[in-house]
Amino acid sequence: MPYSKLGRNSSQRKALMRDLITDLIINDSIETTLSKAKELQRLADKMVTLGKKGDLASRRLAARMIRFEAVDENQNALQKLFNVIAPKYTNRNGGYTRVLKTEPRRGDNAPMAIIQFVEA
Repeated sequence: MPYSKLGRNSSQRKALMRDLITDLIINDSIETTLSKAKELQRLADKMVTLGKKGDLASRRLAARMIRFEAVDENQNALQKLFNVIAPKYTNRNGGYTRVLKTEPRRGDNAPMAIIQFVEA
């Protein structure tokens, strides 16, 4: 199934997805439009799968997509993915995130959704 273009060219789309996946890892839940949340869900599940592998190659692949942003003073987003989020899902095979529809956005009536990590 091809991915959604989200009304952007490829470099803008990649930058948007990098920002969204980094924010999702840092905050564990974000609110965005429904179409962006559905695209992000595919990417987030792949990142958690890489985190579950935990080897150097997986860490490098994930680092290509996740921005280097600090979660707190001694941990960044990539470290949180591999050390905190991925170990919670060792007994789970997929379905690490959920998309919950919310009310439409005021102004342009765009369908909104909350994407969050499920409880392990």
